Amino acid sequence: MKGILRKCVKCGRYTIKQDKCPYCGSKVVVPHPPRFSPEDKYRKYRYLAKKIARIIPE
Repeated sequence: MKGILRKCVKCGRYTIKQDKCPYCGSKVVVPHPPRFSPEDKYRKYRYLAKKIARIIPE
């Protein structure tokens, strides 16, 4: 049952439908954040993106 909930990007309502919102017909996405892992493969790329955007001081 994991990952069954979806959220509409346009109206913000939650649904179980997989393809589109039954209220407004817009696209639905998974509202849950990705799972955390200490062995993160993409940590280096996120760090570099933040450094380029000057979110992290040099």
